[in-house]
Amino acid sequence: MTGSEALNLLNRGFIHTVKDPLWGNIPMTEGLRKLLSADEVGKLSGIKQNGPAFHIYPGAVHTRLSHSIGVYHLGREILLSLARKNEDLPFSEKGIMSFLSACLLHDIGHFPYAHSLKELAIKEHEEIAAELILGNDELGKAIDDAGGNREMAALIIADGRMCSDSETGTYRNILSGTLDPDKLDYLTRDAFFAGIPYGKQDTDFIIASMDIRYGRIVLGMEAISSVEQVLFSKYMMYRTLYWHKGVRSLTAMIKKAVVSALKDGIISYDDLYLRDDYGFYSLCRMHPDYPPFGLIALAEKGKAFPRKAMKPFDDNGRIERYALDIMTRSDTEDRIWKMLRNKYPELPRYAVIIDIPERISFETNIGIMLDNGRIADASEAGMLFPKAGTLFSSSLRTVTLFLPDYIDDRDAENAFRMVDNG
Repeated sequence: MTGSEALNLLNRGFIHTVKDPLWGNIPMTEGLRKLLSADEVGKLSGIKQNGPAFHIYPGAVHTRLSHSIGVYHLGREILLSLARKNEDLPFSEKGIMSFLSACLLHDIGHFPYAHSLKELAIKEHEEIAAELILGNDELGKAIDDAGGNREMAALIIADGRMCSDSETGTYRNILSGTLDPDKLDYLTRDAFFAGIPYGKQDTDFIIASMDIRYGRIVLGMEAISSVEQVLFSKYMMYRTLYWHKGVRSLTAMIKKAVVSALKDGIISYDDLYLRDDYGFYSLCRMHPDYPPFGLIALAEKGKAFPRKAMKPFDDNGRIERYALDIMTRSDTEDRIWKMLRNKYPELPRYAVIIDIPERISFETNIGIMLDNGRIADASEAGMLFPKAGTLFSSSLRTVTLFLPDYIDDRDAENAFRMVDNG
């Protein structure tokens, strides 16, 4: 496909407008707009993008649906930028429409309450999205009617599936990379709605600096500082929003309740799939006599347990070795509970909560086009983050003990240290 043909396709028939507070007017074709009417997409309007963060940052009530529309918008802008720069592109009409459909649908397999349940999942949400696309004929037909191909859209989203098609691989590289439209939208959108300044990006400049070589997105040298700003913004957003102690506490309380319920056979993994936030709470309210679900009732009201003890994450630490797996973490939590229960007999076993965040990746696997036309990796081009990313990640990651506020800090700290020391 020529660049001119791609430009014509990306502008032809985009007669409908979706208004977005972040990106303004977002054009869509009739077929793409109809995708928004699918039940699987509509569910995203009931999933808050940042889960319990709105209890800390009241403006952060935006949803997975608004984010998905933003990803679609930026994905289209990236294709437009590439089309303006290249006489020939490794794209087809069906491929472009499959990619735009995939951008809209990439989060339809997402779990309720943002990332609170992600650690419990036996399937990645991208794989669930692909199964929905391929297993729901109505949704698949809607993609086909929009000019795409359901199988191709599913493969673009679920990049863990085997794929030998180079065009699909290129779209995967665009949707899931260092400067993918997902990251460019969520960092900017989350910062905008939370009212914090750290996530705003020079998105227009970054997209204008993108080019494609050998099916890979590359950037010009002039954009290196913008890339570093994106990665530093990611660090700051984790520090101030995603891993705020209140957000971590509310998230950990929800996870502890769900893990307990799964172990006790109150709910099954299948109960967690394809629900929005309201559906998740409704599931928990069906079991009013199950005490651990009281944690979810507290989280729903924003009543977070305070942080009582913490330590930097250590790969060789005793707590980390025994409590890293969330499904076996209760053994370590029970040891702390046994140390505290004599002085605090009212302390429930399920109210002792250890939180260990996942490892963060500050990926920098993006090609930089040097002035002589050669493609260099990030470190060779002088980027800071190949060296700083590991330091930033380790400075954020901590092991934390959350307990009800009536537990004395010194008692909690002593129990935490005794378990960590063996």
